[in-house]
Amino acid sequence: MSQVRPVRGMHDLLGEELRRHRHVVARAAWIAGRYLYEEIATPILEFTEVFARTLGETSDVVGKEMYSFEDRGGERVTLRPENTAGVVRAAISGGLTQHMPLRFFYAGPMFRYERPQKGRLRQFHQIGIELLGAPEPEADVEVIAVGAHVLAELGVAEQVTLELNSLGDPDSRRAYRDRLVAYLEGHRSRLSADSLERLARNPLRILDSKDEGDRAVVAEAPLMADSLNDTSRAFFARVCDGLDRLGIAYRISPRLVRGLDYYTHTAFEFTTTALGAQGAVIAGGRYDGLMAELGGPPQPGVGWAGGIERLAMLLAAPPPAERPVTLVPIGPSGEAAAVALADRLRHAGLAVDLAFRGKPAARLRRADRIGAKAAIFLGEDELARGVVKLRDLDSGSEVELGEPELLERLR
Repeated sequence: MSQVRPVRGMHDLLGEELRRHRHVVARAAWIAGRYLYEEIATPILEFTEVFARTLGETSDVVGKEMYSFEDRGGERVTLRPENTAGVVRAAISGGLTQHMPLRFFYAGPMFRYERPQKGRLRQFHQIGIELLGAPEPEADVEVIAVGAHVLAELGVAEQVTLELNSLGDPDSRRAYRDRLVAYLEGHRSRLSADSLERLARNPLRILDSKDEGDRAVVAEAPLMADSLNDTSRAFFARVCDGLDRLGIAYRISPRLVRGLDYYTHTAFEFTTTALGAQGAVIAGGRYDGLMAELGGPPQPGVGWAGGIERLAMLLAAPPPAERPVTLVPIGPSGEAAAVALADRLRHAGLAVDLAFRGKPAARLRRADRIGAKAAIFLGEDELARGVVKLRDLDSGSEVELGEPELLERLR
């Protein structure tokens, strides 16, 4: 190996970027907790069947993007490309389905083999929530409200638009599928090879195609809204009414779909134009057929996932790093005292920098580089009198203090 470097599309998180990342997770977790969403951490490695069954063998994720391999025991396993299936699997295998409804929040890495670009990596990170066992449209409203609340907490709500659509119940979807197939069959010659394959297996996925020729055909395709039955229309009306009552603005996007069969009713995305082509920062919907598809009881579900990298890029500024205190020992007795004082200050909750070597001038230069807020000088004279010298590195003012007063001043 000529050089040590990360795998393509796998990115180190350091410094400001990591602070942005942690801020997104911490604020999202806090907001989700206000709605009683319990944090869950599922394995990043699942049996391949968990994703193949739920995402569909014909999906791009399963067919082209999953990191799947056979382990030493001969089992087919996959690094998770998304976490909804893993959370639902955990609810089933953990015996939790007798305690509905269930509310979960998660944060962690996902993996997809695709061309790396701004805001989209092969190892990327998501936050997400899942609400299981609640068939009411008010559950959809709550899930969307959590997303809106997270965006507001992060200070990026003004940069996003909530796009909303209804996919209808299974009867409505079947009616729409028939109309869509009839339309697409009349334009076979204009469809890409991938879309011709999807036409037989799952034509709704053609609506998500990025191929320009497919998009031109889709632009004139029938709308899902025209195939909704009365039940589906009433469900969607209650979702919209709930959002109106909460003052959450939205835009009806009739082409917004989810291409998997277990999705029903509400589909939504929070999108932005601030990140170029990568528009969605949070996306989700109702997936009433997913738990049954995984072999569990036929319980409904609704949720969303948000890209941490994309959300972090929207932040106006990263949270500031904590400013430490620097200890500047002078002489052997100062060195010995500094080690003990640093330990006591750290146990008192302060961030403390103590270099292993260096003259006072060098230690002060280091203090400036790391943005320290104060320096504590421990010389033989001060130690003999039971005090230390505290210098405010912003104002330059100095004061001598005993340790109790020092702790109070630093706090």
